[in-house]
Formats: sequence, structure tokens, C-alpha cells
Amino acid sequence: MERRTFLRSVAAAAAAVSTPRVGTLAGMLTPPGYRAAVHVGQVPPDVLAVTGDGREVVIRGRDIAELARSLRGRVLLAGSEGYETARLVLNPSFDRHPALIAQVTGAADVRRAVDFARGNHGLLLAVKCGGHSFSGASTCDRGMMIDLSPFRAVQVDPTARRAWVTGGSLLGAVDHEAMDHGLATPLGTVSHTGVGGLVTGGGFGRLARRFGLSIDNLESVQVVTADGRLLRASAGENEDLFWGVRGGGGNFGVVTAFEFRLHPLERRVIAGRIRFPRSRARESLELYAEYAPTAPDEIQLDWGIALPPRGEEAVVGFDICFSGRASDLERALGPIRRLGTPMEDTLEEKDYVEVQRAGDITDPRAQAGYLKNGFVTRITPGLVTPIVEALEGHPERGTGVNFVQSGGAIGRVAPEATAFPQRDAEFMMLGGTGWAHGGDADPQEHIGYMRSFWGEHLEPHTHGFYTNDMPLEAVDADVARNYRDNLTRLVAVKNRYDPQNLFRLNANVQPSG
Repeated sequence: MERRTFLRSVAAAAAAVSTPRVGTLAGMLTPPGYRAAVHVGQVPPDVLAVTGDGREVVIRGRDIAELARSLRGRVLLAGSEGYETARLVLNPSFDRHPALIAQVTGAADVRRAVDFARGNHGLLLAVKCGGHSFSGASTCDRGMMIDLSPFRAVQVDPTARRAWVTGGSLLGAVDHEAMDHGLATPLGTVSHTGVGGLVTGGGFGRLARRFGLSIDNLESVQVVTADGRLLRASAGENEDLFWGVRGGGGNFGVVTAFEFRLHPLERRVIAGRIRFPRSRARESLELYAEYAPTAPDEIQLDWGIALPPRGEEAVVGFDICFSGRASDLERALGPIRRLGTPMEDTLEEKDYVEVQRAGDITDPRAQAGYLKNGFVTRITPGLVTPIVEALEGHPERGTGVNFVQSGGAIGRVAPEATAFPQRDAEFMMLGGTGWAHGGDADPQEHIGYMRSFWGEHLEPHTHGFYTNDMPLEAVDADVARNYRDNLTRLVAVKNRYDPQNLFRLNANVQPSG
């Protein structure tokens, strides 16, 4: 079960009995009476903001007006039409209000926005694409947000097997365009995920065990660095920057273009779920622990246990996507079939693009969630026991633990080849809880439970975390340790391209200066 689908599954039942839903991000209605965005020739009032190091500064209205004149996109202030929608991210736990939002339409707009943030005392700067950041890093209070959502385009060359993707694009668009030519590249599992945030942190997906992480399929990028330059980076040009953006997240700038290598893929894959009652949790997890590391690369096999709210029946089981030959499926599933007849089996041939959309969250603002994650090299008996015996349900929240299968082609890349170091992991483990947003729910009660359960029972078995799902409470020392032996080189790249740490809302690499 992919991590977004996982959180949705444990929270959905709670959301169903919550306060009235307010709709998707795309469909949010702007409250009446809001003014339009800053227009050319209009001088807005001065705005109080904060810098990256927390100092209060005043942004002059005339400077905001000049920024608006220089952009093809829009500048939004509190009260502007569209501001309330643009400031939101998917997790409603983060209700933040940037001092201004620059909605950019291309690399030129990004350069001007970065110059503005740097020139105004180094404003606290957030970069938003799809808004999926569980740590809230794609938004901020009283800083500046660069909103890449208007900057979306995908171009595919089927002969060269390449895709060129702009920085604000969503992975569903890449899947759609590439699959039209019988091609694909590994890109996440929820179609409205932003390509930029997903890829720069590594990029797991249903094809990653077969073709590698998203970063392993990058040929080149274009990046706007902290000094406002637009640089191309590849294996033969600005090699240090190319190395750093492949796993170093948004530490070095805003990626405005990606060039991906594509692979032939049959449009029809075999995907679905196999579910068992909770009484089969130990048996199924022990089997998974033994089989998953030896499974063929063509299968993505995830295991999860979900405890819905209100005492509803807990379930365990497998989420599966098999992209190999259909005749090889049953051999790949042989160990799972030994568990006997499941309570649910939805495996069937499906369109790959449809499978990629199956985990989409259609009503994100109705659900709040909290997620912990860590990489695991081996599922031991000491890890199995608390998951199957100690995990507790709750009448107001969904709770669960999920293992995302790694290994395969991911593990055949050297840890120093890219900035992403966790190549030895066989699994990414997730512990999450979700609850209805609004009403009388106390988020801290739910968050506190998962923090406690994770810290006592699960964290001792992990070796680092996935930076795309960085824990809320992670501090600089945690991030530094997580980069392992790649940290020294990452600091050198940071020193060269962002020595003042303008890009700090991420799994932040601290410049040595």
C-alpha cells in the first residue's frame, strides 16, 4: 500500500463522519469580496514579513508592484483573489499564510521571484508544486511562496525515449503522455503529486524495483539557483549540482525542467489488493519478510495493517502491481497464495495510467494525518511482534503500519552515485494515523500516540528516513545523519550554490559558512 493510499485508508472512515467537507484544492471557492491579484500599475500597501532566520522585515509595496510587473504570472497577497486556494497544501494540519505568493509560469518568472526573495533580506522561502509535503515545507507563515502550479507541460520524444517536464508538472501528466507511446518512467503512485518535490527527494514508485528510483532515470535538469542563475546540470555539465539534486531535495534551487529516460512498458499491468483478517497479521508479515527481498523486479509488493476508527474490522494484506508478463504472475505470487483464500482479491489487468490514479486523494481537506517513516534492511521477529500485537485502534482515528518494498534496481545503484544514500534498504516502513479535520478532534492526542508507538517499538529497527516524508520533529542533526557518508559532499554543493541557505524549507543541508 503506497504511503498516500495508506494514510487515506486509515483516515477515510473518520472523515466520513466529520464536519461537512470543503472540497478539493482545485475546487475551493474563493470567499466573496476578495480583491484581484496585484495588477500592473497598482501599488499595494507595505507588507510585514519574516526572513529565513526569523527576523521581521517590511516589504515595500512599490517593490511588490515591481515584482508583479516583472512576472508573466501573478503576485498574490492576503485578500487577493486566489490567495486562499494557493496557500493551501493537502494536509490541512498546516494552515499557513505566506506574506506573498508568486505564481510563476516559467523559468524567467522563477528567476525573478528568487531574486526578489534574496534581495529582500533573504525572505523565508517556500516552493510549492503539488503541495504533498507531509512536513509542511511547501508553505510558510509570513514568508514568500513560489507556486509552480501554473508552470506545467510535458513533451515526449518516443524515438529518443525521453520526456521533458516543466517544474510545476504533476506526475499523472507524465504517465499519460509517455504511456501514449508505450513508455514510462518510475514516478510515484499518486497522479497529483508534484514531479519536483517527488523526484529531488528520490522518487519511489510502482516501477522503481524494475527501473530504479526517479532520480536514477534523470538525464538532465535545469535549476534556478539562489543567485538567480538558470543552470543546466547533467552528467557532463555542472556535475556536482546534478549529483546534489538527485536526492538532496530542494536544497540547491528550484528545478524548472527535468529530462527523463523512458522505458518500454505494456499498457496493461496486473494490479490490486489481497486482504486477510487481522488474525492473519503475523503469518502474512512473516511470509512477506522472507519473500519480498527475493521477489522478481517486476513486482511491487507492499504489506500493510490498517485499524479503522470506531472499532471497525482491521485488515492486513498486500498491495500489488506486476508489470511483467502475465504468464509469470502466478509464479511471482506463489508464496502469497500459500496463505490460502483471502477475504478480498482484486487483482486484475488494468491500465497503468488508471492504476497510477487509483490512490488519488479526492477530498484532501477533510482528512488530517501524521506520518513517520524509516528505512529497514530486514524485518525481524522483534519488529513483527509489536506491529501485530501492540498496535492499538481508536474510535476517532485510523492507525496503521505499512511496508513499501524497495530493493531490486534501487539497490543496485551505489550509495555515493547520487545524493540518495539508502540503497541498502529492502523496505520503507511507515507508521501513520489519520483523523477527521475540524470538529472536536484533538490532533495532538493522535500525533502523540503514533510518536510514542513509533519511538518505542519501530524506530530502533530503522536506519534513516525518506526525506520526502521527513518527520515534523526532525532537527538538523537528524537530517545530517540521514545523509550518511554523502553529507560532506552535499555541504560542498550547498556552499557553492546556496551559501546563505535561502532554500532551507526542506531536509536542510546546512552550509558550512
